[in-house]
Amino acid sequence: MNHLELPPTATVWREGDPVANRQFADVGELALEFGTVLPAVTVAYETWGTLSPDRNNAILVEHALTGDAHAAGSTQAGQLTPGWWDAIIGPGKAIDTNVWFVVAANVLGGCQGTTGPGSLAPDDRPWGSRWPRISVRDQVATEARLADELGITSFRAVVGGSMGGMRALEWALLYPQRLESAIIVATGAAATADQIALQTAQIEAITTDAAWQGGDYYATGSQPTSGLGVARRFAHLSYRTEAELHERFGTQPQPDEDPHTDFISGRHPGAGRFAVQSYFDHHASKLAERFDAGSYVSLTDAMNTHDVSRGRGDLEQVLGGVQVPVWVAGVDSDRLYPIRLQEQMCDLIPQAAPLTVITSKHGHDGFLVESQAVGDFITKALQ
Repeated sequence: MNHLELPPTATVWREGDPVANRQFADVGELALEFGTVLPAVTVAYETWGTLSPDRNNAILVEHALTGDAHAAGSTQAGQLTPGWWDAIIGPGKAIDTNVWFVVAANVLGGCQGTTGPGSLAPDDRPWGSRWPRISVRDQVATEARLADELGITSFRAVVGGSMGGMRALEWALLYPQRLESAIIVATGAAATADQIALQTAQIEAITTDAAWQGGDYYATGSQPTSGLGVARRFAHLSYRTEAELHERFGTQPQPDEDPHTDFISGRHPGAGRFAVQSYFDHHASKLAERFDAGSYVSLTDAMNTHDVSRGRGDLEQVLGGVQVPVWVAGVDSDRLYPIRLQEQMCDLIPQAAPLTVITSKHGHDGFLVESQAVGDFITKALQ
């Protein structure tokens, strides 16, 4: 198959050298769940493997909140980060690209080539504050349009963790005729009060940053990186576990810094930090280098409204109507998407296999860190 290699009509938030393997598809106008219409949507995506002549070996891999289409591969040839599931996707790996044709798309509202808040609106100005509210269902509808462009009528599986798992579940509800199975890791069928509260705090951290400028900071030379950094700290704390942070850092100072002085970190220049403070500072600045605050707000809000039962009936009824086989895994130490949420899906979905529990000290991030266990789970599901 000749993959689409269209010129990007969306603005990649972080400009630079062209990213290797990134391709673009114009999927047209999109009516959104909450009432707005996007006049034109471009999707950035990557593929691995070869689509079979009868086009029955495609797998869609769904990224999480700050991921993108670069699910596999190195940092070379213009890539900003290594593939976030590189240990899972590739020749001879759990998602074997000698067998499967793998597609990963940057989500609607993202900042790595797919139309989002930093993209140009029809008036050639960034969407900014005019960017409409989007939902997980809108993101799935966009991916279905991409599948149409690629000539894929059905996926062998849709696979995702965290926010990607939300989309995999919505695929099973919106397009049951277009996938043979859903493989879901570390997520739930609906946002919980705890998640909404935590995610709203992250949004507030960004939107109360003076550099946010009501969402219209694009091309002003100022970006709300401070607020984005605070949001990342909140998020990363929920991704890991208390036990792991204690074991890894304890109350040790950062090398060559003294946190036990009259200077308070964050209030006085040169103040010493604890090692764990340095760790969170690093993750905050690392995200600000590659991710757009506007996308972070839009995607986090989409997670807040995630609820497969919205407008469809009660949760038991909706999950009871899932028509495709579903495989679910959870991480035993996940405090953001606790095991009870995966148990709920397995209990209520008639086509669900027994829950797979992944043992990890890393919390929610276990779905990214525990490559062997997650890979074994996916291999079993695909078989």
